[in-house]
Amino acid sequence: MKGRRVSSTGLRITTILVTMVVGVVSVILCCCIFLFLDRYRSAMVQSAQTSSAQAVSQVSNTVDNYLSDMEQAMRLVEQSMTESADARDRLLNAFLTFRPDVVAVTGYSAGGALLDCWCLEGEPRADIGQNLSFDQQQASGASGAYLSAPHVESIFEGYYPWVVTMTAPLPAGGETAWVSLDLSFASISSYINNVGIGQRGYCFLMDKSGNIIYHPQQQLLYAGLKSEDTAALAALADGSHANDTVIYSLTSVGDSGWRVVGVSYVDELVNRNVAEMIRLSCLLAVVVLAAALLTSWLLSRLLGRPLRGLADAMESFETDADHFAYRPVGGTREVQELSDSFGHMVLRIQQLMSTVREEEVNLRKTELKALQAQINPHFLYNTLDSIAWMCEQGRNDDAVRMVHALARLFRISISKGHELIPIRREIEHAESYLQIQKYRYKNQFTYTFDVDPDCLDYLCNKITLQPIIENAINHGLDLLVDEGRIEVQVRPDGEDILFLVRDNGVGMSEEQIDAILHRGPADRTGIGIRNVDDRLKIYFGKRYGVRITSELDVGTCVEIRMPRVREGEYETK
Repeated sequence: MKGRRVSSTGLRITTILVTMVVGVVSVILCCCIFLFLDRYRSAMVQSAQTSSAQAVSQVSNTVDNYLSDMEQAMRLVEQSMTESADARDRLLNAFLTFRPDVVAVTGYSAGGALLDCWCLEGEPRADIGQNLSFDQQQASGASGAYLSAPHVESIFEGYYPWVVTMTAPLPAGGETAWVSLDLSFASISSYINNVGIGQRGYCFLMDKSGNIIYHPQQQLLYAGLKSEDTAALAALADGSHANDTVIYSLTSVGDSGWRVVGVSYVDELVNRNVAEMIRLSCLLAVVVLAAALLTSWLLSRLLGRPLRGLADAMESFETDADHFAYRPVGGTREVQELSDSFGHMVLRIQQLMSTVREEEVNLRKTELKALQAQINPHFLYNTLDSIAWMCEQGRNDDAVRMVHALARLFRISISKGHELIPIRREIEHAESYLQIQKYRYKNQFTYTFDVDPDCLDYLCNKITLQPIIENAINHGLDLLVDEGRIEVQVRPDGEDILFLVRDNGVGMSEEQIDAILHRGPADRTGIGIRNVDDRLKIYFGKRYGVRITSELDVGTCVEIRMPRVREGEYETK
């Protein structure tokens, strides 16, 4: 069918729709731009104030709770030191059992010598030099308990935990002047490491003098790859302080003298606000899409629905004209006139298609009968020629047997006018033909049949094997010096059935094979094979037919493929 012609005058419905939708989208986008700019500016300030302050406050609370926990543990240790030696040991061992975060409890003399050590893991080294957990000068100068910076415990052999030490003086009069409590700093350091403000922001601990107590990037600091201006930070009051690139948030940790410093970057805050803008953009996009869809739907119902229905009907008719049933489309007078004209055209085209289809069926049947008629005279000529030759030689008994075989051949060939016959009858037909030819060629060849019993009840075109066998004898075995051999095999192949006819004749070249399959009716050589192939294609389709493979001086194999057909599945007359 020819394509539908579209008028080039006037505005199209799609043009009207696009114009209106673009106008609505433009107004909404203008509102969105102002809203986004205002949201972006406020988000910058809010993100700088809230995210940094919240992160630093959480770290400060965690560290403060940690230090309070150390003070409670120290009070328990101080109380245990007033007990007898046995009671003290029992209390401290129980304390260490229930407090696995306590690495060790140590006692020191007035001269700073290590007197006692209670621990669950590791054994104190015998050659303890300086214990990093205790500084006698600092202990003597402190008015009460003091807290050390995080450090590595050094009194154990092969065990070096990261600890914070709290040291407190004991009442005078006893051998032990100071007691120290070493707590694992791994939990608080792990927490600080996991705290992030943005993708690159972090927190660290320092004292009031600006000395770094713990930093998540200590290795970079020690290597000189990173630096912190702690002196300037120590002079800042608690709160948020910002410059062009960095925002610092500082909070003191109780009365410990420690301060938590949060570091965040302005450019990350911008990126964070971009994500907020994207979310707002998605929300606005939904609003815009809803408005556009609503507008388009209303306009299409008012203006384009009748024409769309007519266009859909034409498309359905193009897809399946045979089963198309047209329903007139309502709308304006012009649309109704188009609908009526299209309905008349559909009826006329369907009538013409029915007429053409009937003519094609009749032509198909006529062509099939003509092709079959070309085979029978060709076969009869060769067979009668063989009988005449035997009569001339005085072989009357053989000639009689050949006549009987010929009668069976024609009885099967006629098959009451049916084109399709059971495969078992086709095998009988081919075997009778081979018996006749074996008389003619004086037993110069042998033949075998290998037929799958499951295939015998399926149908095939009559006189399918005989032209193939005839070609094998006349052009393959006739020129052969040694004894010839013909093998006929029938087997299933998926949903198809394969007939294979093999011979050990002189073989053919690719050019000869191509010539056999493409010869016209004027050339009688190989006309049987060509007609068999044409009949199969006419009856079952182009994927079925004859395929020849051959090798010179080795032999030829002819493969015939046809579908599995049972009685009643195909027209047989």
